[in-house]
Amino acid sequence: MYVHLIDRRSGECGDAVTTLRVTDRVTFIRLRLPVYRCGPDCRTGRRRPGIPWDTLPGLAVVALGTTLAFLIADAIPGLNPATCAVLLGALLANAGLHTPALQPGTHVAGHHLLRLSVVLLGFQLSASTLRAIGPAGAVLVLVTVGVTFAGMLGLGRLLGLSTARSLLLASGYSICGASAVAAVRHAVDADDDDVAVAVALVTLCGSLAIFVLPALHTVLGLGPVQFGSWVGASVHDVGQTVATAQAVPGALTVALVVKLSRVALLLPLVTVLGVRARRLRAAGPAASAVKPPVLPLFLLGFVAAAALNSTGWVPAGTLSALHHVQYIALVAALVGLGTGIHRRVLARAGGPALLVGLGGWVLVAGTALAVVHLAGITG
Repeated sequence: MYVHLIDRRSGECGDAVTTLRVTDRVTFIRLRLPVYRCGPDCRTGRRRPGIPWDTLPGLAVVALGTTLAFLIADAIPGLNPATCAVLLGALLANAGLHTPALQPGTHVAGHHLLRLSVVLLGFQLSASTLRAIGPAGAVLVLVTVGVTFAGMLGLGRLLGLSTARSLLLASGYSICGASAVAAVRHAVDADDDDVAVAVALVTLCGSLAIFVLPALHTVLGLGPVQFGSWVGASVHDVGQTVATAQAVPGALTVALVVKLSRVALLLPLVTVLGVRARRLRAAGPAASAVKPPVLPLFLLGFVAAAALNSTGWVPAGTLSALHHVQYIALVAALVGLGTGIHRRVLARAGGPALLVGLGGWVLVAGTALAVVHLAGITG
């Protein structure tokens, strides 16, 4: 029999723990999260000094996987690097190649590089972008995000998903895919399995949108502005939005404006979930435990990046370079997160999570399309 201690406050390991998990399955040993995965010292909250040499093998594999993801996406029309990255990471795990020597590096990529990509995403957002959306675009964004978030929470509850998993899926589908999952995971007490399932589903459905939405463009009789608005309001990730919108000439600019307006809602969402987490922690039996921050530090970096971009002081060439770095960091993070998508995880998730994911995809696309027409968006 094996006893595994897990810090439910962060979903990561530690010896200042609140949950005791006991199992007699030998395979569970492979799922234990060793102390290095905590990052900060579990007792003091301070990072240990020194270079984490044990992360280098895993980071080298992540770098190789990132390169392959871009090469495969470039060679096969319709595929995007984010999808390839998740698939390569999952292939590594399910082929038994994700050895303990690689796990420190893939963990760093899946957690810290994803947070870096969220910070850099702020450089794609500015006050001028939000002003350009207009009243009709604002209605489109607010209604689509609100209906999708509430609808997926209700669907998750109906199908028996945990609150944490439902909140991750609702955030990822309504705001900005894997980036939103990373932003809210600690505010909802999600564990690695919850994150792996959410990332797999938002990536799957965002990739389906690249093929399905352009195919429906002519059938639905949408003009470029209407199509761009629909794509921007319903596709999860920024990269997937670009890949989908560029299939119709004249749709990309409006799609990005609408999409980045959705991204701006990440801050109020995480703030609300952070306040909720602190209240639940204070009312629970572990009231003396360390309370999660209302806003994680990397979200403050996201806000600072958006504020700096709004000043107009950052040169266009620098912004372009930062956009490329952001997407590379995101793809690398998805390689790391993909290693958590093991067939055992997906088997435990079962059909309910898949049904919520597919139902959420239909909900966000259907709601966005309806509001495009009801709000009077033309062109």
